[in-house]
Amino acid sequence: MLSAFRKFLNTRAARLFFFILIIPFLLWGVADVVRNMGQETALATVGGRKIEAPEFQEAFRQQLTQATRQLGGRTEATPAIRRAVAAQTLDRLIFQAAIADEVRRLGITVPDEALRQAVFEIPAFRGRTGGFDRATFENVLRQNNYTEGRFLEQLRVDLAQRQLMEAVQVGVGVPQALLKPVYAFSKETRVAEVVDLPFVAAAEPPEPTEADLRRAYADDPARYAAPAYRHIKAVVITPDTIARDIEVPDADVAAFYEQHKAEFGSAEKRSLQVLVAQDETVARRLDAQWKAGADWATIQKAAADAGASAAELDDAVQADIPGTELGQAAFAAAAETVVGPVKSEFGWQVLRVTKVTPGSEKTLDSVREELRTRIARERAVDQVYSRINRLEDVLSSGASFDEIPADLGATVLGGTLDAQGNTKEGEPAPLPGTPALRQAILTAAFALPKGEPPKLTEGPDQSYFALTVDDETPPAPRPFDAVQAQVRENYEADARRKEQETVAARLLAATKAGGSLADAATVAGLRVERTPPIARATPTAGVPSALIQPVFGLKPGETTMVETPQGFLVARLAEVSSPDPAADPAAAAQVRTALNQALTQDVEVTYASALRERARPTVNRTLLETLSQ
Repeated sequence: MLSAFRKFLNTRAARLFFFILIIPFLLWGVADVVRNMGQETALATVGGRKIEAPEFQEAFRQQLTQATRQLGGRTEATPAIRRAVAAQTLDRLIFQAAIADEVRRLGITVPDEALRQAVFEIPAFRGRTGGFDRATFENVLRQNNYTEGRFLEQLRVDLAQRQLMEAVQVGVGVPQALLKPVYAFSKETRVAEVVDLPFVAAAEPPEPTEADLRRAYADDPARYAAPAYRHIKAVVITPDTIARDIEVPDADVAAFYEQHKAEFGSAEKRSLQVLVAQDETVARRLDAQWKAGADWATIQKAAADAGASAAELDDAVQADIPGTELGQAAFAAAAETVVGPVKSEFGWQVLRVTKVTPGSEKTLDSVREELRTRIARERAVDQVYSRINRLEDVLSSGASFDEIPADLGATVLGGTLDAQGNTKEGEPAPLPGTPALRQAILTAAFALPKGEPPKLTEGPDQSYFALTVDDETPPAPRPFDAVQAQVRENYEADARRKEQETVAARLLAATKAGGSLADAATVAGLRVERTPPIARATPTAGVPSALIQPVFGLKPGETTMVETPQGFLVARLAEVSSPDPAADPAAAAQVRTALNQALTQDVEVTYASALRERARPTVNRTLLETLSQ
C-alpha cells in the first residue's frame, strides 16, 4: 500500500492536485502579509515604548470588571460604557508609560534591599506572628494571578516611580496669601436671628367632616395603599460572616497585642495657654509680666495691645500641638509653670500648662476578645476573594441556596419584605451586615425581575451577595374604614403645616418689604432668638442642619425661610465673623496640612501631564475601538 502511494505521488496528476491545493493558501497568506505591511500593531506609542494589545486587554478586563461591579453587577456593559472604560484604561497606561520613560531617562533605580524591605512592609504578606510569611506571600500572589517575578518587577517599577514623584513634591508649601482666605472661609462663623414656627405650636385645625377625610383619601390613594412585597432568597458573604468560623489562638492574640501595643492606651494630654508674638522683645516682655503673676485675662489684653495673639488648647496630645518646638516645650514643662519664649515657625511663643491628663494602657486580658475578633476579620479579608470565587462557581452550576457549602462562611436567608425593609408585620427584616449593605440588598431585591437566576453582586465594605425573587405582591388599596385614623392624622398634620407656612411667608414678606424681622415677629406675637455662632462645615448645637447652608448663602441683613421636619424657620443673617489664622495656630495648622495635601496632588498631576505631553503619545484609534468592543 505504501509503495503504491509513493508511486502515485510521483505522477503528474498528484503534482497538479497539490499545486491546485496550495494556490488558495498561498494567495490568502500573501494577501494577509500585504494587508499588514506598514500597519502599526501597537495600541499606543509613548516616547520609545509601545503599549501592545495584550497589555491593554488585561488592564481593560480588570477595569471593566470593576466598573460593572460598581453598576451593581447586573447591567451588561453597553458599547458606550466599554468605550469610556477603554479610554480611561489606555489613558492610565499612557501616563504610567510616560512616567516610566522619565524614570529610565533619569536613571532612577531601586536596590534589591529596598525592594525586599518594601515587600516585608506589605500587610497582606504578614503571617500569624505579624511578620512576613513566605506561605502567605505565595498564596496572595496565586490568588491574584501573579508570579513572584512579575510581582517583584512591578513593585520595583512602582517604587522607582514613587521616588520620582516624591522628589517632585519636595518643597510644595502653602503661601500665607492662600492660607488666610482659605482659613477665613473654612472657619468663618455666622449668627442669625431666627423665628421658630414648629408644627406642634400651630392652632388646632377645625374638626374635619367625614366628607373632608374621604376627599383627602381619594386625592392621594397611593399614600394609603398597602406596599408591594417581595419574597426573596439571598446569600451574603462578608469579612464578618467569614470571620465567625476563623479560630485565633491565644498566642496569636498575644503577639498581635505586643506589635500594636501603642494602640491600646491613651497618650498623655495637656491643656495650654499660649501667646504668639512675631517679635522676640515683645515675647520676652509678656513672658516677664506673666511670670510676675499676671492672670490670663490680663495677659490676653497685654498681648492684644502689643500686637501678639493668645490661644488655648484643651486636652491636646503632643502630635496635635502645632510646631515641634512648642510641643516639646509643652510636654517638658511642669503644670502651672510659664515657659518661654520658644522660637518656632509661627514666631516666638510663651506658654503655660494648665492641666495634665496622664496616659493609660489597656492590659492584654481587657482587650483579648476584641483583638481576637479583629485578627479574625483581618484574616477573613484575605480570604474574601477565594470564597466568592467558590461561591460564584456554586451559583453558576445551578445549585440552590440550600446547597451552598457551610464552610464558605456565607449567610443564607429568605423571607418577605417591602421596599423599606419591613416584614408584613411591620418589623425590620433581619437582613445582615451594615446599613449600606442592607440598603444594597433591598435595592437589588426590588429591581430584580421575578424568577431571574441569582448573580453575585459586589456590595459595600468588601461584601458580596446574590438573591432571587420567588414571589411578589403588588401594592393594593386599603379600604377607607381601615385607614380612617391615619387619614385623620395626616389631614390634621397637613393643616398645621399649611398654617405655619402661611405665618412664615408673612414674616418673610414683611422683611422683604423693608421691615425688620423683630418688628414682624412682635406683630405676630412671636419671639426672635439669636443662634450661637454657626460653622460652615461642623454641626452647631441647637441649630438645625437644614439652616446652615441657607444662612451661609445670605448677605448681612437678608432673610430666608427654611422648612425642617419639625416646622418652619425664618432666619435673618445678623453677624459674620472671619477669624485670623494667627489667633488659632492649631486650626491654622490643620488647614495648612489639608492645603498642602491638595497642592501636592495638583503638582503630581500637573507634572505627570507634562511628561505625557512631552512623550507625544500616538494612539491607534481604530484598534482601540476594536478592542473595546
